[in-house]
Amino acid sequence: MSAPGYPPPHQGPGSYSTAPYPVPHGGYGDPNHAPPPVGFHMGYNHQQPQPGQPVMYQPVPMPEYGVPQMGPSPGYGGPMPGPRYGAPQMGPSPGYGGPMPGPEYGAPNSGPPAAISPAPAAVVPVGVPPGLEYLTQIDQILIHQKVELLEAFIGFETNNQYEIKNSLGQKIYKAKEKNDCCTRNCCGALRSFDMKIKDNTDREVIRFIRPYRCASCWFPCCLQELEVQAPPGTTIGYVSQDWHPCVPEFSIKGANKETVMKLEGPCFACNCCGDVNFELTGKDGGKPIGRISKQWGGLIKEVFTDTDNFGIQFPMDLDVKMKAVLMGACFLIDFMFFEKD
Repeated sequence: MSAPGYPPPHQGPGSYSTAPYPVPHGGYGDPNHAPPPVGFHMGYNHQQPQPGQPVMYQPVPMPEYGVPQMGPSPGYGGPMPGPRYGAPQMGPSPGYGGPMPGPEYGAPNSGPPAAISPAPAAVVPVGVPPGLEYLTQIDQILIHQKVELLEAFIGFETNNQYEIKNSLGQKIYKAKEKNDCCTRNCCGALRSFDMKIKDNTDREVIRFIRPYRCASCWFPCCLQELEVQAPPGTTIGYVSQDWHPCVPEFSIKGANKETVMKLEGPCFACNCCGDVNFELTGKDGGKPIGRISKQWGGLIKEVFTDTDNFGIQFPMDLDVKMKAVLMGACFLIDFMFFEKD
């Protein structure tokens, strides 16, 4: 038995036994009522339902994603149709009349993901000559002179070659003297030379230039000097010998030959079963801030060859150009005191 005001039950499959919603007198759906407001759709024919036919409400189609919804007028008492399964949510239910609130700051974006930006390029320090960027990250260098078999067996002087490594023994640069045969074998350790420093890609990054000058500790007119260029053709500093009757002293200078630091060695710059240290200080002296060390290589190696190992220590925050000049000072010290004639 059906309730008053409801059409008789319908027993067909997939339908309701009673009408899902009652039709009150005078409500929407009554043909005597005024037409519905603009934007509101009943979704069915505004005629009196026939006996035995259930009243079915069709949901209003959902708008496209991102289009503001035009909800029914306030005061509507019927249930609001929910979104389709899987459809994106559009915020609070329509019908309140207010603007749709935007996403909160920091909330995930519901739209398509943006393209991933590429990683930023490596930042090159300002004022660092090309090829010397690695020197900004280290505070010590190892220099190993390679053994020349022809020089070791018959004493014929060849161009010196070196490997420049970090504290872990990894090669970062290589150095090779450029000179002619006559100058090497006639002038010996006093010879002039051009020393090319190349990185692991065989690119020349530093050049050391030493002119020929006679050596005499009693006459300061022939003091040794070495010019440092980085890149080749651009002078960044000098290593100049200071006159002293007993102690070897050097000045580490900038591009304009202004003194930046001092380097002082022992009274007798020869290694007898131990290292020889040249202390690095400020331009006015004081407490050492680094050193250049000639490392003891063993009795057989020291007696029969002139291959040497050096270590350079300097402050981490020292100007990278001065680090390159200290490398030049190491080569000048090697030729002056430890290159055998």
